[in-house]
Amino acid sequence: MRSRYSAFARGDSEHLWRTWHPRTRPASVDLGDAEWTGLEVHEVVGGRPGQTEGVVEFTARSRQPDGSCEALRERSRFAVRAGRWFYVDGEQR
Repeated sequence: MRSRYSAFARGDSEHLWRTWHPRTRPASVDLGDAEWTGLEVHEVVGGRPGQTEGVVEFTARSRQPDGSCEALRERSRFAVRAGRWFYVDGEQR
């Protein structure tokens, strides 16, 4: 989760694409023009060594090109594939 947030903040769409589960990932990732300013993790369920699924609920804050600030709260699902964690999907709150 944190590596994906960092990828958004750095503009690394390649990392985001590579860590998106092949079953649900889009053909490409559009990062938009937001400046990501903070991440707060609210809850982590599962995701421990030996487990194959996990859930992370978080709020990511951003500043938009027009100067407005936004907060995205999401409950994301992750799954292990070939020994690595992948983002499956998320539900915005």
